[in-house]
Amino acid sequence: MKITPGKLKGLKAVSDARGVIAAAAMDQRGSLEKSLAKEAARPLSADELQRMMIEFKVAVTRHLTPHASAILLDPEFGLPAAQQRQNQAGLLLAYEKSGYDNTLPGRLPDLLPDYSVRRLKQKGADCVKVLLYYTPAEKPEINDHKHAFIERIGAECRAEDIPFFLEFVGYDPAGGDEKGVEFARQKPAIVAGSMAEFSHDKYGVDVLKVEMPVTLKFVEGVKAFGGQKAYTRAEALGHFRRAAAEAKKPYIYLSAGVSNAEFNESLALAAEAGTQFAGVLCGRATWKDGIPIYAKQGLAAFEAWLQDQGRKNIEAVNRSLQAAHPWFAFYGAASAAAMAG
Repeated sequence: MKITPGKLKGLKAVSDARGVIAAAAMDQRGSLEKSLAKEAARPLSADELQRMMIEFKVAVTRHLTPHASAILLDPEFGLPAAQQRQNQAGLLLAYEKSGYDNTLPGRLPDLLPDYSVRRLKQKGADCVKVLLYYTPAEKPEINDHKHAFIERIGAECRAEDIPFFLEFVGYDPAGGDEKGVEFARQKPAIVAGSMAEFSHDKYGVDVLKVEMPVTLKFVEGVKAFGGQKAYTRAEALGHFRRAAAEAKKPYIYLSAGVSNAEFNESLALAAEAGTQFAGVLCGRATWKDGIPIYAKQGLAAFEAWLQDQGRKNIEAVNRSLQAAHPWFAFYGAASAAAMAG
């Protein structure tokens, strides 16, 4: 398989020397605003909260990009941070609007109204990322809406010759507890079905950003096991393999807000299962424990935490990535140069 010059350039920009995507993620908006406001334990004005959002993202970017191949940011608060990248880290920019309108059925997606793929590229993006809430179990008419939505973005990325990273997050259309054991039992089929769907060429996706196909705290026999079983360890390994078998595009894992230890244990399972994952886009597992430090003690204390624990967190993830495969190896290529169209 060959890819276009722009897509090749973008993928090389966000990969390390091995061709593995060892990227940090700092594109959270609504959830981060809520966390900062909660931890500050005092009323915050809109201006103060905006300043804190920008300052937080700048600090994370400055201190973690020396240890990452790239960083994912949002254009709403993250552009000042993009200027603080170290070590020639690549830049992915988010295109979706934060917080989908959950008053509508099906968690329908939306894009930032003042941006296009062309504008994100002009802001320095090497790659474009879109988040989509998705489950194959949703009503066909809702998923048809989402399929067309992704087709349009894929066409936009093709026109601008820039890589398209699609992140899909599963959910329960019936409104059940998505952190509970029943949803955990549904999760392998949701992840595998989503990987199969968005591997189709019509969507123009270059890299799938996927959830772990199991929820680790429900896996019997692992360190993170919480006492309630959804799957045995052997079954969990099988779920990793079955989901990976559905991918027809390179895929990377997201941390989904779990602890650093849990994320690394999940990556160890992925490696043991023999999956050909091409890296990670890891956000909260590296920096979320620093939120209360920043909100209560200020920037200097947070930067000290990033230099110590934040660095240790991302280095732990990087050690787990020794088991990852170059993105171009997914196509049987020996190097990125061999992919040139």
